[in-house]
This record gives sequence, C-alpha cells and structure tokens, in this order.
Amino acid sequence: MRGRRGDRMTINIQEHMAINVCPGPIRPIRQISDYFPRRGPGPEGGGRDFREAPARLAPLALAPPAALLGATTPEDGAEVDSYDSDDTTALGMLEFDLLYDQASCTLHCSILRAKGLKPMDFNGLADPYVKLHLLPGACKANKLKTKTQRNTLNPVWNEDLTYSGITDDDITHKVLRISVCDEDKLSHNEFIGEIRVPLRRLKPSQKKHFNICLERQVPLASPSSMSAALRGISCYLKELEQAEQGPGLLEERGRILLSLSYSSRRRGLLVGIVRCAHLAAMDVNGYSDPYVKTYLRPDVDKKSKHKTCVKKKTLNPEFNEMELSALATKTLEVTVWDYDIGKSNDFIGGVSLGPGARGEARKHWSDCLQQPDAALERWHTLTSELPPAANALPSA
Repeated sequence: MRGRRGDRMTINIQEHMAINVCPGPIRPIRQISDYFPRRGPGPEGGGRDFREAPARLAPLALAPPAALLGATTPEDGAEVDSYDSDDTTALGMLEFDLLYDQASCTLHCSILRAKGLKPMDFNGLADPYVKLHLLPGACKANKLKTKTQRNTLNPVWNEDLTYSGITDDDITHKVLRISVCDEDKLSHNEFIGEIRVPLRRLKPSQKKHFNICLERQVPLASPSSMSAALRGISCYLKELEQAEQGPGLLEERGRILLSLSYSSRRRGLLVGIVRCAHLAAMDVNGYSDPYVKTYLRPDVDKKSKHKTCVKKKTLNPEFNEMELSALATKTLEVTVWDYDIGKSNDFIGGVSLGPGARGEARKHWSDCLQQPDAALERWHTLTSELPPAANALPSA
C-alpha cells in the first residue's frame, strides 16, 4: 500500500493478517492485539492485571455479510458465526416412557417420537433412529435399536424395547443412554444428540414419562489431560476399592435366568435354562455362539450332564430348555460356553447353586427344596470362575 507518491506505507504481519474479507472497502485493523487480553505489568510478568479488549469492535471490521443486509451488528464482542454454530443450534426433543418391572426383572423402554431434530442431510431432513445402551456395560451386549424413519425431522416410532435381567442393584447404579442418530447408507451414521437417564430416578412398577431436549455427546476426559495429582488420587482410590472388595472379586460375564422345580412325583430336579442376557463377547465379530451346560455333582457316571443347543451370533440367547435329574445333597453347576469350530470352545461364565452357594444362588436352591412342584425363576450373575466340575467335562 502507498500513501503519497513515492512514500511506501508499511504494514506489519499482524495487521496484514487481520484484513477484513467482507464485502466493502478493505480496511486493516490497526492492532490485532487490541482485541485480545494483555498481561499487564507485574512481578516477573505474572501479575493479574489485564487490559481487556475494547468494549465496542469496529462494525466494518467484524460485521458478517448479513449486517450489510440490515441485520443487527454484534457489539458485545460475540463471535460473528455464533448464530450458525452448534452451541446455539437446537438438536430437537425426544419423548419416551420408562418402566421397571421388579417382578420380572425387566426394563421397558417405549420410544414414542421426536420433534425438531437437527437436519443432517443435504435435503434439510434426516433419517433418524434411536439407540439404547446401559452404562456401564459392553455396548454390543446391551444395545437396542429402533427402526429408521426416512426423510423427517419429526419422526414417530412408538416402539417398545425391553431389557431383561435388570436387578435392583442395576437400578441403583446404572444409567440408560438414549442416543438419536442419522442413518447414512453410503457413509458412517451421524450422531444427532443423546439423553442420559439414571435408573435410580425410576420407581418399581411405575411408568415415568420423559420429554427432554437432546444434548451433545459429552467427551470423556483423557488421562493425559489430568494432572499428575489427579491421576495419583484416582489410582489410589481404585486400589483402595479393590482392597475393600477383597481378593475374591470376580469379573461379571453376564446374566442367566434359571428355573428350578423339585418334582415330588418324579422325585427329581427340573432345571429350566430360560435365557441369558448381556453375555461377554468372545468372537472377533463382537458376538458369541453361546450354549449352556449343567452338571449335578457329585456324579461319578456323569449321567446328569446336559447341554443346550447353540444360539448363533447373539449375546442375549433364549433357550427355554428343561432337564430332569435325580436330586440329593448335590450342587448344580451351570456354565455358559462359546461354540467354536476347529478349536476349543471358550468359557463365558458360570454359577453354582446348592447348599454351599452364597446370596441369591443359595436362596434360589433352598426355596426350590421348600416349595416342591413350584417352578421358581431367578436371574443369576455369571462370573469368570470356572467350576471344578466344568474343568473335567469335555468342551464339546
């Protein structure tokens, strides 16, 4: 740039980079640093005195193109494109019902409708669907999904999704994550928004209605972003929690629904393998091919061994198979396996029921003996401990 003939006007690099690109005359900002706080004088430059940015910015320097069409000019220092940013764009609202049936240990989720979803496609619409996850927990093991509604920002689903094997302990500490996504056939599905509902807000056998605005996905804090002190405290608390729980803590591998009934007519135990829920994934595709084996020990001849059919590619298999065995002072070993072709089957989890068991497993066994001819169904937690009897059984 030049002023009078023969005089060259110099512009430093900061001023040159701040040239306005909006329609109109090009005007350089005198000092770009005027629009940022400056650290004031202080001891070793660490004083807390700051010189704030000017209260009023130059209209021509920061006005968006809409200002030239008569729109209001931002004068409070707000960002120019804030009207089009995700911070002020509505994601929409989701309406749904939740019901916890304590008697059947099920959580019923009724996904009703959504309104005013954020457009995700070029046509200004979206192809939304809803996903459910129980946290904490493996995503594939407890993922439920609705159907996709095409080309709409106000979808209506009216679908009922059910979680089985939900206990009172799950209600106290688990969170239901409900996310709305846009389905794309040619690319990855896009995330629209989510809602997280702590299950402790639900009362048994009472339906609760929700109509909530969607929120953005909350990123988890990475360990690298934590200070050394916080990392040390978190490691200490984790070790303390493990020490309080004792060395016998076992990894949870899923849930199994068993039905026990002592038949007075046949003088035997009727064992029902009903279903499993939230099993651990053992295959590379994120699923398992589960089947269940039962064994009533001690049994020298191994006549009480029973094996269910194999359910392919599922973490929530339903068997509905029954078995009748002679009953004495014995222990029922129930193990769940992943079927593999050409190699040894993988152990998923197991549970033992009998006089030597603890908690719900022992109570289920004693109730069965005290109430003959009554089928009693209870959910049991599978653990990573392989029973001694299962070690002696062939894996096939």
